Amino acid sequence: MVYNFIAIEGNIGAGKTSLATRIANEYNGKLILEQFEDNAFLPKFYENEAKYAFPLELSFLASRYQQLKDQLTFQDLFKSFTIADYFIHKSMIFAGKTLEGDELALYTRLFKIIEASLPKPDLLVYLYLSIDHLKSNIMKRGRPYEQNINFDYLEKIQSGYIEFLRQQQNMRILIVDTNNLDFVNREEDYRKMVALISAEYEFGITRV
Repeated sequence: MVYNFIAIEGNIGAGKTSLATRIANEYNGKLILEQFEDNAFLPKFYENEAKYAFPLELSFLASRYQQLKDQLTFQDLFKSFTIADYFIHKSMIFAGKTLEGDELALYTRLFKIIEASLPKPDLLVYLYLSIDHLKSNIMKRGRPYEQNINFDYLEKIQSGYIEFLRQQQNMRILIVDTNNLDFVNREEDYRKMVALISAEYEFGITRV
């Protein structure tokens, strides 16, 4: 891999974990996977967004920060690069769509303090998938607490990512439209993704 630190991003159900895991295994990468299944607030949030949004976003922020701080502080001499299935800024993207008023203001202050102490990825890959495809993937993987996710919520998160990506200037960002790709089940599509992620890019957004 050309880059030392790669982050794979995308909406819920975009295939981030599957892609990051296979690339790490095949190319001797250090793998960082988000530990969302340990979050006790997540099932509650999908049942009652208004009540549980703030504790959910705070708990995710704390978990992501601690994990990235631990994993990125020291280089693994036996691994060629690091690849994660999330970028710390996803915390702000989700919070921006679920929090309001004083809660959002407080969260933003905390996030800025945390963000400043973490390195940015050398390449941020965003897997773009339509809401229909996202919902289909969510249903297929069958996590019980995700089955109540509605289209409006997925659309809000999708718009949050697009807004964030458009604002970035000092990052290498690769946006891949994966609506006609199946990198989990089709080898040729997976190889295409590897080739795209392995290519060299200038700072700014590249869309494919």
